[in-house]
Amino acid sequence: MIEKKLEIINKLGLHARAAAKLTGVTSRFSSDIKIAKEGRQVDGKSIMSVMMLAASIGTELTFCIEGDDEQDAMEAIETLVNNRFDEEE
Repeated sequence: MIEKKLEIINKLGLHARAAAKLTGVTSRFSSDIKIAKEGRQVDGKSIMSVMMLAASIGTELTFCIEGDDEQDAMEAIETLVNNRFDEEE
C-alpha cells in the first residue's frame, strides 16, 4: 500500500472539472484508491465523492492506493496534481 499527502495547488481547487480529470485518471487503474481529508475518506474513483471533499487551494489530501498498479497510479495522480490539473500556466 502507498500512502502520500499531496497539496492542491491550482487556483480553483478540486472543483468539478478538476474532479472529473482526477477520477478519469484514477479509473484507469485497477488498484483501490481512497482520498482522505481531515479524517474523512472517500472513493477516489467516484466524481461525486471527490467533489464532496470540497478541497480548495492549499488543502492537503492523503491518497491511499493499494493494488497491483499502485505505483503507476500514484505517479499519475501526483503528476496531475502537480500540473494543476492542466488548467493554468
